[in-house]
Amino acid sequence: MQKNDIVTLEIVDLSTDGSGIGKVSGGPHQDGSAMTFFVKDALIGDRIRAKILKMKKNYGYAKLTELLEPSPDRVKPLCPVHRQCGGCQIQALSYEKQLEYKFQKIRNHLIRIGGFSPEQIRLEPVIGMPGAGVQESEIQEMGMPGGFRYRNKAQFPIGRDRNGKLAAGFYAARTHAMIPIEDCYLGVPQNQEVIARVLAWMERYHIEPYDEKSGTGLVRHVLVRYGFRSGQLMACLIVNGTNVPKAAELSESLAEIEGMASISLNINERRTNVIMGDVVKTLWGADVIEDSIGDVTFQISPLSFYQVNPVQTEVLYGKVLEYAGLSGKEVVWDLYCGIGTISLFLAQRAKMVYGIEIVPQAVEDAKKNAKRNGIRNAEFFVGKAEDVLEKFCGSDGDAAGEDSRVWRPQVVVVDPPRKGCGEKLLEAVLKVQPERVVYVSCDSATLARDLKVLCGGGYEFVRGQGVDLFCQTVHVESIVLLSKLKSNKLKRIDVELEMDELDLTATESKATYEEIKDYVLKQSGLKVSNLYIAQVKQKYGIIERENITCRNRKIPDSRNARQAKKRR
Repeated sequence: MQKNDIVTLEIVDLSTDGSGIGKVSGGPHQDGSAMTFFVKDALIGDRIRAKILKMKKNYGYAKLTELLEPSPDRVKPLCPVHRQCGGCQIQALSYEKQLEYKFQKIRNHLIRIGGFSPEQIRLEPVIGMPGAGVQESEIQEMGMPGGFRYRNKAQFPIGRDRNGKLAAGFYAARTHAMIPIEDCYLGVPQNQEVIARVLAWMERYHIEPYDEKSGTGLVRHVLVRYGFRSGQLMACLIVNGTNVPKAAELSESLAEIEGMASISLNINERRTNVIMGDVVKTLWGADVIEDSIGDVTFQISPLSFYQVNPVQTEVLYGKVLEYAGLSGKEVVWDLYCGIGTISLFLAQRAKMVYGIEIVPQAVEDAKKNAKRNGIRNAEFFVGKAEDVLEKFCGSDGDAAGEDSRVWRPQVVVVDPPRKGCGEKLLEAVLKVQPERVVYVSCDSATLARDLKVLCGGGYEFVRGQGVDLFCQTVHVESIVLLSKLKSNKLKRIDVELEMDELDLTATESKATYEEIKDYVLKQSGLKVSNLYIAQVKQKYGIIERENITCRNRKIPDSRNARQAKKRR
């Protein structure tokens, strides 16, 4: 088999990006075993013909050319350009199977990346969105059924189509090739009207869209936000400049749309693929719009992080509250608080909530949101989460000269960006030792990676669940509860060794952390963490020697000379 060959495949699984995984016999392996191919837009149960695009040693990539026998779980997609766009990777899969796929995705990441055994993973079924999988006629009638029309935010790049006409749309997956889209079924219907009026204004006054290659042109993107509870609408133009011509005419046109409450410019003059700049100028109306999650109302600016699916966000935050197990006596730290959405939700049942966020404007928004909701048991800090946590909860208690026990949390909540938590943050959490850690994640791969560290540092996996905030896509929000291991759950092992029984030199007897861990595992079948070893050494007065790091392994000072000698 080689590039451009046509192969017949049985699709047996889906990858984490939603590509079908198919196998064909007669592969390049010496034993004649099946060759694996990844095929975009193919679903489990499909029998297809595909054209080979790229061959690797043990697998390949192929393009779907003919659907020979469709999967029983295949449905007719509502969007006519869903394959070209790539935003709704699994729209052709029945919603029931979408939820099963997302459950398996979370579970597989926990096993493969997190190192958990199937028995350790107490994972409940993914919570789906009511009304998902409805037909197009129902979408028009209902306005916002479950699987569609759920996004309260959309960012449309502006450019020209193949015929040179001004157009808005979305970028195809992993490219900056724009697919013109008149209506995205995931977004609200008001998006269409905003885009139509912006394009009409640009045509009338000969305003050029931004061109990435040359760095010229003015209008880069149009951002639309909608408050489902408030009915308020926001339109923000991201522009390659500090002003736009005929701004009054643009504002007058957009202000005619029902619910319009805020019209602004976002300044982004950098040659970058980052969408938003740092400066926002209000052209008309308010600087922010409002929306509510449960009983808490939030003010949202163009730069605010706010979950895109308000219905499922309320479900998710309800789970956070449930997992936190608050009785009104707990101190809670929310380590990626943003504008305070989770913090203020938890403050309703906590003694005190402290939020940390590195973006100053977000912290200001969080403080305003707390004030307007009359919430007095929430306080917010600007900075890196690990630094702020260490300052207030470290052993020295140097925060305003107070005892750190006043600040020390019983519950820590983390809701990091897709890249997950940093190593220093995880170390800070392990140092303050909260009773419970609630981890919210939009990427189950980085979730699994971080849980491995936390559970290696004295925590256990209690329960977890996915919440479908991103219907029709491969993405899923996950929430996991970790609990600090209690002493009665730990198996104590007393090991006594006579040094003269061991054939070791003095240097070799100074075991590294990895060697200690390997020894305990072989002798008892138990895994111990670096943190636990350090705590034992500290307890019994064993002095920690200075170390150097080599390939992520600690090497005693006594080996430094040998290592240097070898290098020479």
